Amino acid sequence: MHGSSASGGRKRARIEIIPLIDIIFFLLATFIMVSLSMTKNQGVQVALPSASSAASLGDQQEMEKAVTLSVNDKGEVYFNKEKITLAQLPLRLQVVKAASKDPKVIINSDAGAYFKTVVAVLDEVRKVGIAKVGINTDKR
Repeated sequence: MHGSSASGGRKRARIEIIPLIDIIFFLLATFIMVSLSMTKNQGVQVALPSASSAASLGDQQEMEKAVTLSVNDKGEVYFNKEKITLAQLPLRLQVVKAASKDPKVIINSDAGAYFKTVVAVLDEVRKVGIAKVGINTDKR
């Protein structure tokens, strides 16, 4: 009789796991959204041409590690934010290829840029042997 009164008394406190999981997922989602909004493009501001197959924001982390080559409407070439000539480009790209085992290059081209310059930049990237090349565009 004595044992039944002890179990019928105070119940032990339990930690409910379901609300805990909900809170953890909410915090995780919030952290991911904040970290994605903090990524930035290292290129020079140019008016991007639009394409219907433009990449989504999910590729932002890939872009963060990539080298950005920009061609503005005057035909000037920029390596990240530094202005360079086409002659300096192959050496810079070889340094990037040596430094990274999986180098990525993003080409920012102004919609009004000379296509000849953009193709020359793309050609130099391919000559060095960098396979992962993206062309930055705006979504239509």
